[in-house]
Amino acid sequence: MSGNGLRLGRAGRAGRAGRVGQVGQVGQVVRVLLVCAGLAALGYGLAGLFTHPRPVNLPNSTRWLAGGVLVHDLVLVPATMLVGLALARFVSAPYRAVVQGALIVSASVALMCLPLWLGYGGTPGNPTTNPLPYRRNLALVLGAVWAGALAIMIIRAVRRQRSPGDPVRGRRISGGEGELDDEPAAAVDVVDGHAAAVRLDDAAHDRQPET
Repeated sequence: MSGNGLRLGRAGRAGRAGRVGQVGQVGQVVRVLLVCAGLAALGYGLAGLFTHPRPVNLPNSTRWLAGGVLVHDLVLVPATMLVGLALARFVSAPYRAVVQGALIVSASVALMCLPLWLGYGGTPGNPTTNPLPYRRNLALVLGAVWAGALAIMIIRAVRRQRSPGDPVRGRRISGGEGELDDEPAAAVDVVDGHAAAVRLDDAAHDRQPET
């Protein structure tokens, strides 16, 4: 490996580190915005609870809120953990994020319209209170979500088949002077026609002869 290759490898690592830092900063900004939006929605709900012109049944509202917290902590969180463990064990990495996203969207939609597709709030003598076929509509939405997820997974599978599957292998110095092994070489970046190693440990850098 020439000195030029080592310099290119260090530049590649520095560039990736910069991109990772930028992604981390964007993630922090998004989290702050989401927290602010959640607090604003919470404040709006509390203001409506205490200032609504119609009478509010505070004991009933309190039971509803407490019941929601208990269901979240005792049912939803354990169920989410179990589903996450199952996905990590049985779904491979390229498709795991797609399945996770489809599950999150499906659960969110189903929970948001839970009273409707369970038939709560309707009046037997007044069919206009819940006039739509909510169960059928929910099935259509979930079908569209999982059809999109399936299409994404198929596209990823096709791309994986078209891309080279075996990592670049090579020989590198591992022990004393002149000792070589056949472990997989570092991933490479091609810059101006030169293959520059982008992941090498410091010891290998020190022992690598220049040509």
